Amino acid sequence: MMRGRDGGQKKHLVPSLCLIVLFLGFIVLYYGSFFGPRGQHANSALEYGSRISRSIGWSNGDNGEVGKSEESIFGQEDGEDGLIPKSFPVCDDRHSELIPCLDRNLIYQTRLKLDLSLMEHYERHCPQPERRYNCLIPPPAGYKVPIKWPKSRDEVWQVNIPHTHLAHEKSDQNWMVVKGDKIVFPGGGTHFHYGADKYIAHLANMLNFTNNNLNNEGRIRTVFDVGCGVASFGGYLLSSDIIAMSLAPNDVHQNQIQFALERGIPAYLGVLGTKRLPYPSRSFEFAHCSRCRIDWLQRDGILLLELDRLLRPGGYFAYSSPEAYAQDEEDLKIWKEMSALVERMCWKIAAKKNQTVIWVKPLTNDCYLNREPGTRPPLCRSDNDPDAVWGVPMEACITPYSEQNQRDRGSGLAPWPSRLTTPPPRLADFGISTDMFEKDMEIWRQRVENYWSLLNAKIRPNTLRNLMDMKANMGSFAAALKDEPVWVMNVVPEDGPNLLKIINDRGLMGTVHDWCEAFSTYPRTFDLLHAWTVFSDIEKKGCSVEDLLIEMDRILRPTGFIIVRDRKPVVEYIKKHLTALHWESVATVDAEPNSDSEDGESIFVIQKKMWLVDESAKDVA
Repeated sequence: MMRGRDGGQKKHLVPSLCLIVLFLGFIVLYYGSFFGPRGQHANSALEYGSRISRSIGWSNGDNGEVGKSEESIFGQEDGEDGLIPKSFPVCDDRHSELIPCLDRNLIYQTRLKLDLSLMEHYERHCPQPERRYNCLIPPPAGYKVPIKWPKSRDEVWQVNIPHTHLAHEKSDQNWMVVKGDKIVFPGGGTHFHYGADKYIAHLANMLNFTNNNLNNEGRIRTVFDVGCGVASFGGYLLSSDIIAMSLAPNDVHQNQIQFALERGIPAYLGVLGTKRLPYPSRSFEFAHCSRCRIDWLQRDGILLLELDRLLRPGGYFAYSSPEAYAQDEEDLKIWKEMSALVERMCWKIAAKKNQTVIWVKPLTNDCYLNREPGTRPPLCRSDNDPDAVWGVPMEACITPYSEQNQRDRGSGLAPWPSRLTTPPPRLADFGISTDMFEKDMEIWRQRVENYWSLLNAKIRPNTLRNLMDMKANMGSFAAALKDEPVWVMNVVPEDGPNLLKIINDRGLMGTVHDWCEAFSTYPRTFDLLHAWTVFSDIEKKGCSVEDLLIEMDRILRPTGFIIVRDRKPVVEYIKKHLTALHWESVATVDAEPNSDSEDGESIFVIQKKMWLVDESAKDVA
């Protein structure tokens, strides 16, 4: 009987305690009254993300569709209902390398049914708003401002990426070596132990290029390196005026892309799985796979056909793998089947030497049209848009060339560096004239000059390396920075015209993305983010502006910069979040002189403070 009475009392007590806890939690989370930068756990941050998204009407409903707020929060007194946080929770230390849309814990927790043999577990799977960790990701203990380019190509601070397993696992291949407080990159790889520079010269020699230079007098500018390791191949191409998109999944070789970006080498987390890679057709002159452990024959050659979609007319695929040279029965069988497949795809061997074969694509559609009827793989259907990439499944078919490619017997692109400023033929796909293209270049040249004058007091010549243009249009922001020691990840919105093919045709690099979701990169990988009307676009789509602010903080390095170019109410709204985000204002100016319009554009330059989670819990400017 006594146990029964205790149980009854507990039934009354528990709801009361729950109400008290919920009330205190609300006060703490919104007004930052007694949360310091330590002790925030994933659950509290997750609950915060769910509650703040719902409170301003931007979280997904039960049907999974985005729900727009009818009234803009920009320009209101303090957001909606005065809910501007004075602080954000700090993520638990175990989330210091969180990539929200490539989070294997999320896959386990939500019990997604994925086909591991197709690499679906390495593709993007983003959390619903109520499951997002809306917290600030702390740097690892002892984090230092990264080593500057060009020294960073060869060494990084060990404390910034405290993972040495690759150094031990690949010690015989010269991937990386631990030396004191640094990790050093000798330039080796699984197939090129003695250095990427010698291997690159060897590839150029195989193709009889002048001076053993792989850029072939500017004709090869954009390279796709699949299964790139720590991206030494891409890193050593830069001195030849070649830019590579180095791609690898977040797999058993964890942190390889993180090392690449810490080194200042262009790289992206992705996998050849079931979805198209986020690049339009005919984006690259040269593709490379060195011991990349990809089964190119699976599913009727669908992965090789995806590579074919990405290569330009006359593009090369360099393949260094045991199948190209080994004499055992299994490798000979694979080589025979792969040779038959590429022959049906109209590829030809450009060179084969020792352990490497280089195939070349045809310049026109002639070979495709002359194949025997019923030859597989087939040509893609006429309604199959080769430039639709965001979440689009791969197909086992050959992407034919456009009428322009057929007429010009190739891509029709100028060699680098003229390519950067020469109007590419695919401008016609968007109805963009040469005059519009040239005017865009001049506008952004002036804008970038203005940006750098605002940053001048804060930066030195080598302060910036990894830049991102979050809404790149035709890539003229990046083009204006040609003479700076930087590279730019040009991001094109997934729901607009796919101008990424113009960007790639100019010899620049980028990807397609939806800013309602997290970007496929590690925390702390970019030195500067440029956001031109990105916040206004996000609000129109009904997505959370606070989620975007937190995502930008995640991918921005401590002491890094953000340039917001947007409507004045947007800038004022962002200013209210500076304290909570540990950001500080550098400059605010009108985009157009003497502009009094409330909806006129402002330029807002922000710097992220260096803050560490330690016993003193200090913010260091």
